[in-house]
Amino acid sequence: MKKEVKDTIIVELGEKLKEYPHFYLVDVTGMNAADTSELRRNCFKKEIKMVVVKNKLLHKALEANDVDFEPLYGTLKGSTALLFCNVANVPAKMLKEYKDKKAVVPALKAAYAEEGIFVGADKLDELCAIKSKNELIADIVAMLQAPAQGVISALESGANTIHGVLETLSERAE
Repeated sequence: MKKEVKDTIIVELGEKLKEYPHFYLVDVTGMNAADTSELRRNCFKKEIKMVVVKNKLLHKALEANDVDFEPLYGTLKGSTALLFCNVANVPAKMLKEYKDKKAVVPALKAAYAEEGIFVGADKLDELCAIKSKNELIADIVAMLQAPAQGVISALESGANTIHGVLETLSERAE
């Protein structure tokens, strides 16, 4: 590969690293063409951008970035695919699905999610547990609604109690 082509790839990778807030490094060693194509299709469905890269070029792109990615350098061995995404836990959930149903799976090497670095396949459950922005908003809304729902249910039960007392009194009078 010519130096100009390598430089172009490094610049493009650097732009992708800045464009997407989260990325995963995945080991695709041992996956045949059919498995790799299926992985690409699943990534496309889940709005994940998958790029297979040379480790040295990725290393240079990571070094050129403003963020210190030094803990990731040790994982750059074997066949590496980069999974870029806008929601931190989507690739982790996809990899977990693969792990649950297939023998040959893409293995997690490392990830950069929510401005944190996760190294090792054992971090997959931790990455799955990260909540997306929409999930956090839903949790906050639910917490804010809980006191109001408690008041409403107390008022409704009070109304039922009063109704029951009035009904009992009206039956006694007869």
